[in-house]
Amino acid sequence: MSNYLYKARDGEGKAVTGIMESASAEKLAEKLRELGYMPTQIKEAAPGVDLDRFSQRFKRVKPEDIIMFNVQLANMIDAGLTLINSLNIICRQIENKKLREVVEEVKRAVEGGSSFSDALANHPKIFSKLFVDMVRAGETSGRLNVVLNRLAHYVEQQEDLRQQVKNALFYPAILVIAGIAVVVLIVSFVMPKFVEVFNRAEVPLPLPTQIFYALGLALTHYWYLIIFVIWLAFMGVRMYTRTEKGGYRFDRLKLSLPVIGPLARKLIISRFSRTLATLVESGVPILHSLDIVREVVGNRIISDVVKNVRDSVEEGERIAKELKKSGEFPQDMVQMISVGEETGKLGHMLNKISGFYDNSVGYSLKRLIALIEPVFIIILGILVGFIMASMLLPMFDMVKAISR
Repeated sequence: MSNYLYKARDGEGKAVTGIMESASAEKLAEKLRELGYMPTQIKEAAPGVDLDRFSQRFKRVKPEDIIMFNVQLANMIDAGLTLINSLNIICRQIENKKLREVVEEVKRAVEGGSSFSDALANHPKIFSKLFVDMVRAGETSGRLNVVLNRLAHYVEQQEDLRQQVKNALFYPAILVIAGIAVVVLIVSFVMPKFVEVFNRAEVPLPLPTQIFYALGLALTHYWYLIIFVIWLAFMGVRMYTRTEKGGYRFDRLKLSLPVIGPLARKLIISRFSRTLATLVESGVPILHSLDIVREVVGNRIISDVVKNVRDSVEEGERIAKELKKSGEFPQDMVQMISVGEETGKLGHMLNKISGFYDNSVGYSLKRLIALIEPVFIIILGILVGFIMASMLLPMFDMVKAISR
């Protein structure tokens, strides 16, 4: 089997290009005709790097693009259009080139006899396992449009929460960057000018002045080494956190930190609840839903708890029992899940939990920002004041020497 580059025309005369695996060019031409395309050129893909396809790997499909894809497809299927016709129309409207090419490949796979979920599964970087499994459940139940709308709502809520956290941390990040810039500017450019004056006046430099002067010289002459060391330390920490032992320690640290830990736990609980609710309400079996949730919670400690929950549910136990046993989930959440299991409204109760913790995250972020801003300002003020004092101390000595 070899890869072939092809050019063809569809039923409306629109040019179509792509790459497909086939035993021969003749077999590929025959397959393209079966799909309703008129091949105009077929050639074997040369080994090496396809620069156009290589560049596409770095283009990002945003959550907003996936949301619009879901909503459009759900509305068209609701209106009575077939899946193929819906995908064909959407392909012409998608602005993101990478997503458009992926949807075109999905459409061709469906035309070739593949199920929609299997066609989506061929693009795991664009469509997650959660996405594929929910679509599969929608195909099985005949409620694909409902599942797609639910998926769009899920992705939208997750993106809203992510943007909420991102926006809340924007101002503190600006404070940190501005503070570092001010300190570097004073130490690297202002301090040497003063030290030069003091040296000419033969005024002895106090220890704080010597320290900041040496720091300024290091930043000026060895800035590239400092950047390299910082990058090396960052990569070292990153590699360590990707190991099993390091990852567990880092995830445990995130949950145990004061102020930040409770916020991280609320974000995880919200993601856990909303994902499980979306899967359960879409008809995905509970054991398979828990397998997917385990992959998306984003914390190894909680992931292990979800694995234990899945094993206990397989043995006939309830979800709430194992969650309570773990001690990683708050009692109010466990109690609400228990009520949901008893009343047969688990999905509804999980949605209530996720909504509650989304609001709680918002309040926690406001409290965190209210705490971070004055702390950063105080630290920056102390640091700048200490630098200024290190410049003023020898100046006083110089004035004393001149007055004598």
